[in-house]
Amino acid sequence: MEEVFRTNDPVKLSYIRHLLSEAGIEVFVLDEHTAYIDGRGPLVPIRVVVHEDDAGDARRALAELDQDG
Repeated sequence: MEEVFRTNDPVKLSYIRHLLSEAGIEVFVLDEHTAYIDGRGPLVPIRVVVHEDDAGDARRALAELDQDG
């Protein structure tokens, strides 16, 4: 698994899931529940990971989105 994006924005996360799904890339989201318990603060970023074979395609699909930090 390889991380391709991190965010605390639930709208951006939904959009990322949609983009990658449309590209046929299986998406795994890590730390989503922990980030919500924390109050969506920047201390616990939500990480988007994909299979290593799909990482390049996922990064190209997400190239125009800004990382949250």
